[in-house]
Amino acid sequence: MARTPLAGKTVLITGAARGIGAALARKAAARGARVALAGLEPELLATVADELGPEHLWVECDVTDAEALKNAVQRTVDTFGGLDIVVANAGIAPLTTVATGSAHALSRTIEVNLIGAMLTAHAALPEIAKRRGHILLVSSAAAFTVLPGMSAYCAAKAGLERFGDALRLEVAHRRVTVASAHPTWIDTDLVRDTEDALPTFKETRRQLPGPLGAYTSVEACAQALVDNLETRRRRVFVPRSVGVVSALRQVVTGALSEKVMLKISAGRVPQLEADIAKLNGQEFGKNSVGDRKSAA
Repeated sequence: MARTPLAGKTVLITGAARGIGAALARKAAARGARVALAGLEPELLATVADELGPEHLWVECDVTDAEALKNAVQRTVDTFGGLDIVVANAGIAPLTTVATGSAHALSRTIEVNLIGAMLTAHAALPEIAKRRGHILLVSSAAAFTVLPGMSAYCAAKAGLERFGDALRLEVAHRRVTVASAHPTWIDTDLVRDTEDALPTFKETRRQLPGPLGAYTSVEACAQALVDNLETRRRRVFVPRSVGVVSALRQVVTGALSEKVMLKISAGRVPQLEADIAKLNGQEFGKNSVGDRKSAA
């Protein structure tokens, strides 16, 4: 498999203050990349950047703000002389169903997870194209699987996969590559916050078959992503067995599977919504910045 080594390359990562983004930044820096970390938690971003060393950069940035993204890209280019790779990783997950959630929670999830990633790619593309670089969009296994309580999240991640597939065709003549990553349950603040707040959701996740119900470490996920920054393959599955689920997506979300899930959901959704009611209006996890006017 052909690889483009990261040594000497410049990588911009959104949502880099914690979780997958921070772990990926560490692994990219270890391979010799110069990393720009973007997000909305300046103290955490500064801590990660300090850990990586003085040759790296952090910038406070809202991925739903096109001008802020443009400025983040420009600061990266001004600091490092160019941009080779962008990773659209920023994301949030609401603690609601459609019936229990506010319009804000639904729209904000789409705005950050889908539109924010699209704007990230748009802002970075002119510089990426100059170096025939790579765009990695962090989607999810939720792009081709469904669970109650994840309607807006699934919609955003499915949309992001399709966006990447179309973008790949649009930029091929510029020698730019585009990949989408599809992790399942990664041991991050986002997942832990959701399961801490919603015990029924946690119980449902544990009963899912095979890789669909299993936890994967942040380190293992970041390893798969950093490998993609060098291989530039079109898909990343975490764990790799999720690729089988993707290939069988018509079965996973088909009529027979839905009949099974409808029976399960008939009992579980009332329990889930009872959990939600206990949150007294809290719609995002305690470590999420999704409730802010600006989020990453």
